[in-house]
Amino acid sequence: MALTVLMLSLFALLALGVPVAFALLGASLVTFLMLDIPLVVGFQQMVAGMNIFVLIAIPFFIFAGDLMHQAGIARRIVEVADAVLGRARGGLGQVNVGASMLFGAVSGSPIASVSAMGSTLMPLMKEKGYDPDYAVNVTSTAAITGILIPPSHNMIIYAAAAGVGVSVQDLFLAGVVPGLLTGALLMFAAWAVAVRRGYPPGCFPGWGAFLHSLGMAIPGLMTAGIIIIGVLGGVFTPTESSAVAVIYTLIVGTLVYRSLGWNGFKAAVTGAVRTTAMVMLIIGGAGAFGWLVALLQAPMHLAGFIQLLSDNPIIVLLIINIMLLILGTFMDMAPLIVITTPIFLPVAQSMGVDPVHFGIIMMLNLGIGLVTPPVGSVLFVGAAIGRIRVEQAVRTMWPFYLALIAALMLVTFIPALSLLLPQLMG
Repeated sequence: MALTVLMLSLFALLALGVPVAFALLGASLVTFLMLDIPLVVGFQQMVAGMNIFVLIAIPFFIFAGDLMHQAGIARRIVEVADAVLGRARGGLGQVNVGASMLFGAVSGSPIASVSAMGSTLMPLMKEKGYDPDYAVNVTSTAAITGILIPPSHNMIIYAAAAGVGVSVQDLFLAGVVPGLLTGALLMFAAWAVAVRRGYPPGCFPGWGAFLHSLGMAIPGLMTAGIIIIGVLGGVFTPTESSAVAVIYTLIVGTLVYRSLGWNGFKAAVTGAVRTTAMVMLIIGGAGAFGWLVALLQAPMHLAGFIQLLSDNPIIVLLIINIMLLILGTFMDMAPLIVITTPIFLPVAQSMGVDPVHFGIIMMLNLGIGLVTPPVGSVLFVGAAIGRIRVEQAVRTMWPFYLALIAALMLVTFIPALSLLLPQLMG
């Protein structure tokens, strides 16, 4: 009964438009009162949910992403991608995906990626004769690769929610191949749509222009290399790498490119503080909510229900994927990771699924929710930058949805795509 009250209270508050963090706290409060548990326990669990060392990396990675956007690193990455990919049919669509993958490798944030690529590439695509909905579709869906290609603060949230035994370093490595695979499938979708609509191919600017653009972009692109090599080499931990990313980005933006001024710095600080405050409040509310979920044995009940439907691991993973896809259309990614990981991870592990592999499944699955109405935050940002209605973008986005679903199925049922690099480096 108490579990039913907890879940119904949460969905009722969300349906009324209550912000996710306060919906989690409100549902927890109702259940605490119903079970006659002292409210101080809920406050303790809320603090405990936020008081995890690895979570320190979240504000730093968010700050680094905002600094990169303000420093104009995105524009230099676009120039490199244009020189390599611009010759294909619908070349700017390919450039968009490639640049988003590169920017995702240095920012780790899909919102930062769609903002940077949208403001940089969408006006150029429209000027070259590309339809606005195509520009929005490519930019929004390509931003999802930033969740998979390290570093990714959503992986850090998953590692904290999963508990002991899930390494952030392994998650970073596990996301590389799925991120590249997802980008390749999105490039194919962008090419197919470009052919169907008759968009022209671009032209190669020449090796001189390519080498010049690459040289200009290398200082910004080195952010990802420094983080990954530093973590794998044991120079610093994944948490410390986030602070290194901020310091390096400040140096590049102010001393190398000299494009990060005082106003840009203030904008980056303001954006990072707002985003971090929102994420941490959600994590705190989810801490109390998750404690009640564990107390009321929700994972055990869910596992029993799913096993009633099937004991086939393939069917079970399909059911979990469908549930996550549905939930992802109604809630943002960070709270869903914190809420659903303690529920679904034990079920997946009972079927022999590696927790690192399951983490990558969750990243890609919930990333699809970011470009799916009614609560697709990345899609809304992309549509706002492209100055079209969300409905207009969604009507023609189905080829890109198919590419994302194909990537999800491959990642789900071919564990080696996620586990090969962690095993090789382990």
